Parts: sequence; C-alpha cells; structure tokens
Amino acid sequence: MTKRTTPVRGARAILGSVAALALCAGAAQAQAQAQAQMVFTPGEGGFNWDSLEAFGAEHDLSGQTLSIFGPWRGDDQALVETVLAYFEEATGATVSYASSETYEQQIVIDTEAGSPPNIAILPQPGLIQDLVSKGFVEPLGDETADWLRENYAAGESWVSLGSYEGPDGAEALYAFPYKIDVKSLVFYVPENFEDAGYEVPETMEDLKALTEQISEEGETPWCIGLGSGGATGWPATDWVEDMMLRVQPPEVYDQWVTNEISFDDPKVIEAIEEFGWFAKNDDFVNGGTGAVATTDFRESPDGLFASPPQCYMHHQASFIPTFFPEGTEMGIDADFFYMPAYEGKDLGQPVLGAGTLAFITKDSDSARAFIEFLKTPIAHEIWMAQSGFLTPYKDADAELYGSPTLKKMGEILLDATTFRFDASDLMPGAVGAGSFWTGMVDYVGGKSAEDVATAIQKSWDANK
Repeated sequence: MTKRTTPVRGARAILGSVAALALCAGAAQAQAQAQAQMVFTPGEGGFNWDSLEAFGAEHDLSGQTLSIFGPWRGDDQALVETVLAYFEEATGATVSYASSETYEQQIVIDTEAGSPPNIAILPQPGLIQDLVSKGFVEPLGDETADWLRENYAAGESWVSLGSYEGPDGAEALYAFPYKIDVKSLVFYVPENFEDAGYEVPETMEDLKALTEQISEEGETPWCIGLGSGGATGWPATDWVEDMMLRVQPPEVYDQWVTNEISFDDPKVIEAIEEFGWFAKNDDFVNGGTGAVATTDFRESPDGLFASPPQCYMHHQASFIPTFFPEGTEMGIDADFFYMPAYEGKDLGQPVLGAGTLAFITKDSDSARAFIEFLKTPIAHEIWMAQSGFLTPYKDADAELYGSPTLKKMGEILLDATTFRFDASDLMPGAVGAGSFWTGMVDYVGGKSAEDVATAIQKSWDANK
C-alpha cells in the first residue's frame, strides 16, 4: 500500500505545525485531544491511509457532533476510541462515545424516550430487530447492502445478519457488522500432537478418525465442560450450532433459529446427536460423560496442559485462551485449528461466531458518514493492529493484525463461505438462554436427543 507523507485531510489536518495548532484555542484543544489518541501516525506503516484521505475529502463535518452508544467499556472502550480519533481527524466532527453496564436496557430506554444516540452498536441482533420493528432504526440502503456483499467474505451472510423486517413489513439492511468473534475453533497443544504423531485434521471425517485413534491408543481425545453457574449448558449450544452448520445447509440453520422448523425436527436432532457423538462417549471425554456437565468451562481446558495430557482437544470460542495457565504463549504452548466441515456433505467452510452491529438511531450527516467510515480499510486496520478485533473485510490488510493468533483467526473469517451468528443469541431468551442450556445438560446426563428437543420446543411454544 502507498505510504503517505502528507496530512490525511490536507488543509484540515491535525498534523500541522505548532503555529497551526495556535490558530484557535478551542479548535486546537479538540484537535490535540484527537491527535493524542491517534496511536499510529498517518502516512506511516502499512495502513491504507489513502482510504482515510479519500473519506475525509468527501465528508467535512466541522462543528458537528456524533454521539455513539456501544457495549465496549474499559480496555475495549480505549481501543474503539483510538479508531474514532481518525474519524474525528478526517471529518472535523467531535465524537462522543458512551457505554453502560446495562447497555441493552439503556438503549431501549433512550430510544423510547426519544433521546437516542446517533449511532448505537450492539451484539444482540434480536434486540436490534425489536428496535427496528418499533421504528427506532433507520435503514442503511441498498448501496450499503451491495457493498457488504462485495467486500466482506461470505458477504451475503453479513447482509442477512444485518437485515430485519421494518415497521412496514419489508425487510431491509439496518445494521452494519463490525468487530467479529469466531467460535468454530478447536484448541490443542502442538507439542502434545507432535509427541503423539497426530496431524491437524482438515475435514470432519479426519477429526472423527483422530478422535477414535486417540481413544484406541488409550488416551482421551477431548476436554468438554458445560459448567457456568446459572448459565450452565451454554458451551454445548455452541457445539450443536457448529454441528448444525456442518450437517445442514445454512438455510436450515436460519429456519431453526426462527422456529420455522421445530426444535424437534429430525434435522435439529441430527445436529444434537453429532455433538453427542463426541460428548456422550466415556472414552472420548476427560472424566467421562458424567463429568461434562459438572466441569466448569473455564477449567475444562486445563487438561490440555497436564503432564501427561488429560485430553488433546478442546472446542471453544476465541476468548478461551484467557483461561489458559498463566504464561501460555499462543502459537507455541497452545494453538487452534478451524472446526472442520464434512468433506462429503459439500457445505463449504461455515463459520459460527458473534459480533457487534452498528446502526442509526438518530439520523444525521455525521451518522451517515460514520457508516461510510466503516467501509474504509483504515476503520478496521487501526483496531486490527492492536488487539481483540477480527474482520471479514477483504481489503483490510491482514498483515496488520497485532498478533499471529489474531491473523490466523482473521484468515478463518476470510476463508468462510458462510457465517452464522450464535443461534442461542438469536432465539427468544427463554429458549436460547434457558431451555436450550438446560436441555443440553439433560442430554449429556442421559436423556435422548428427541426428548430433549421436544421439551425445548414446548418451552418455545409457551413463550410465543
């Protein structure tokens, strides 16, 4: 990419001389604050600074304010504010970012009270749908939908994720996906694989064969733990969701999420039993099947690091290294691979995950400009180069990821042919965060997939 040595906003740039900073005391103070948050100097490094300059040339928002309400607090708030600094620098606008411990409830209160922010960002598509249906969200337009199709890997999946039925009953794109998490991962210890002579499986057929091989050699293939206090059972929902995408087309996954097909449909039962193939075999799981529901998910991967290993693989989302033993270095002491798809089912490379979506709750020029900003590589690259950020944006430079681990996870997103959001997060709360969780505990405890699925469907019917 071309390295720029000139200011990204030309005459409006903040990177001028001391004399320029002294032109106006108020403006200088605001500019200095923005510049202080610009963690990477425009024109330096491999960033796509041209995209920022082009964006700034089209959007002069001097004197305008953009209010953003989102889920990020603490370290994540500091990170998103480093990105917002470049929006301020490019446009001259002042951005006000706020969050709350109860952000899901707060955004509902604010919109219903008629005092919403310009932009809201949420990780709950179901809540966004509710706000859209009440007329609190502005559509983003067909042009943005087309942009996502062309520029995001598995683009149609992202358009589908951000599209909702409006107050008029018509479906349209209302939310822009930004900052994604990956769940289709299997963690392992490379040294353990090397010592045992195991290869990383590339297909689900290979993964099952490896599971059987490890067991036949007198070792334990998997560590699985569903314990999570009042939320016990949720790790199993991720397993079932991943397996659903590997035994059924994505359209069936969508029908399942909306209850267009019932929870006790044979297609859903097949996915549950795919999870059971791994979890309900005493020889496949550390501690046996009886330990699955009682083992805390945070402690479950400990078996990977025991000597000798108590297990060789652990299925979990991208956050799980937080709970690895202190000092564990990803890529060396531990690594991961993509939860593979069946070669024989021809369903591509599906990826399960989650993430946040940005949408307009108070229309303005600055709000529309912010959505356009999210289409620039720089809006992704600034956060990519730090920590905790993944993107399916094909034009963002993957070499800028802040660690090899993030880059590898980002490549999984880019290789995806289908992306689907965590199903339990899309279902009604009484199901996705209730009977689905408890049903999975009952399943590993001995109940049949049919009985469990029927009970979950009854809970869904009771909440319609």
